[in-house]
Amino acid sequence: MNKNSKVLALKYRPNVFDDLIGQNIISKTISNSIKLNKIPNAFLFTGIRGVGKTTIARIVAKSLNCLNGFEKVCKDKFCSNCESISNSNHIDVLEMDAASKTGVDDVRDLIEFSKYGPTSSKFKIFIIDEVHMLSKQAFNALLKTLEEPPDYLKFIFATTEIKKIPVTIISRCQRFDLPRIKSDELFEYIKKIMKKENANINDDALKLIVKISEGSVRDALSLLDRSILSQTNLEEFNLNDAHKVFGYIEKSYLIELFKYLFEGNEKEVIKIYRSIYDQGVEPKVFLNDFLELLYYFKNIKYLNLEGTNFSLNDKEFKQIKKLSEEVQPKHLLIFWQFSLKVLDELNIVLNQNLSVEMFLIRLIHLLDLNKNSERKIVEENNDINLINKNDNNLSQNEEVFDVKNKTVSQIKNIYQEENVKHQEKPEKKGEVIEITNFNELINICNEKKQIKLKYELERNVNLVKFEKQRIEISFNDNLDKDFIKDLSSVLFSWTNQRWIITLSKKDGDLSHKEKKDLLKMQLIADAKKTDVHEKIIKDFPDAELIEVENNESKTDD
Repeated sequence: MNKNSKVLALKYRPNVFDDLIGQNIISKTISNSIKLNKIPNAFLFTGIRGVGKTTIARIVAKSLNCLNGFEKVCKDKFCSNCESISNSNHIDVLEMDAASKTGVDDVRDLIEFSKYGPTSSKFKIFIIDEVHMLSKQAFNALLKTLEEPPDYLKFIFATTEIKKIPVTIISRCQRFDLPRIKSDELFEYIKKIMKKENANINDDALKLIVKISEGSVRDALSLLDRSILSQTNLEEFNLNDAHKVFGYIEKSYLIELFKYLFEGNEKEVIKIYRSIYDQGVEPKVFLNDFLELLYYFKNIKYLNLEGTNFSLNDKEFKQIKKLSEEVQPKHLLIFWQFSLKVLDELNIVLNQNLSVEMFLIRLIHLLDLNKNSERKIVEENNDINLINKNDNNLSQNEEVFDVKNKTVSQIKNIYQEENVKHQEKPEKKGEVIEITNFNELINICNEKKQIKLKYELERNVNLVKFEKQRIEISFNDNLDKDFIKDLSSVLFSWTNQRWIITLSKKDGDLSHKEKKDLLKMQLIADAKKTDVHEKIIKDFPDAELIEVENNESKTDD
């Protein structure tokens, strides 16, 4: 190991189990197995990047092969074996990167090499990093040797993606899941290193480093490195400096943006977002932080300052708690859905910044928070067509528009041919049906076996207004081109009255299906807060709640 390295992650790499942080149980378990001479044939270390998988693998190798024995394993002054293992050039400890040597031939060479005993140490050890990258044939070639290796041979595997490793391999290893390092432990650790490096970084900046690193020691040390290099004239590196260096959004900006978003103040929302963008924050980073704050707004009552991974300070916590009391949870869930959708859309948009601005504007108009603002719908490569009503029942000021030329032509034909088609008398196969609301219309479509119309009404139609013999709707791109024609026909047949169906430029209510999906999400979210769910997850960590049935009340919706 190069002690003069300027890279902190290498300079302060642990040499013995006592140097590790956050992995006490794993360290104790492996130490006991070595002391009792019950060493497994193969170790398998899994966890996120930078939590110590390869480091622990080398510590195990040194503990097994140190010339001074396990009880006096080298910590500072290395013996020849420990020195060689630290520098990855020991003849009996072979480190292999499975990302570059994935084939069955590489594993066969490894197995052939394993037939010869160790040269200068007690054990021959194979450390295979990113083992999940091995091919299926390579894993199969390894099976027999892995299950019954010679007494002198030990395997140590490390991976970030445990699910990609065959179960037959996992079952032959002693598996250790390395957890993320807790925030307080990581904070104290990097603070100690900061003092050793004679750096001047305040606690708020260190807490931000801990938050961004997400429990990874290597990431935290890399960010600390950047912070130290960013210092000039030994001035204190504070939180504002950290935001600029790491391209991170200050929470106060986002909270203020949410405040204006809930008020429907479009001008201030765009102003704040542009100031954030001008600081160098990428749109994807902004949206991820936006989602994080949405989570806090929705669940702030269940959180406390100690458990938020240094994400919020006292002032921000109180601001979010106060604002969350003024917002309905269903609005936050809608915001969450739209945010995820826009994240996917960013990959196909050339100017991502403009896409995020339009996303924020859509959120305001979606909830109708700014009732005085003029609503506009912009559709790329489509004309917005205004249709004048010829029917005497419509006022002269009403406008109906569509974004597809085919549908517009269809509507025109309906108005032009309405008098001719509706002169025909309806088929009176029973009593005249009275329809007073949108839900009744869907139910009647179901009763009359009009499945196609029912499908369109539930999934592709957003109701704006429902009055006597008049329906005003908006729709999505999936609406069938003959929908209005078919619906007008059956309504006349059922009610013996003409119905006027118009398309509005207003957004309208959520579709029938969207409401059901929203209700399902809410039920699942509520169910996850129950003691029953917590008990099940504790007993079955891989279980996932996908459906909740409400037995208290069942409606036709």
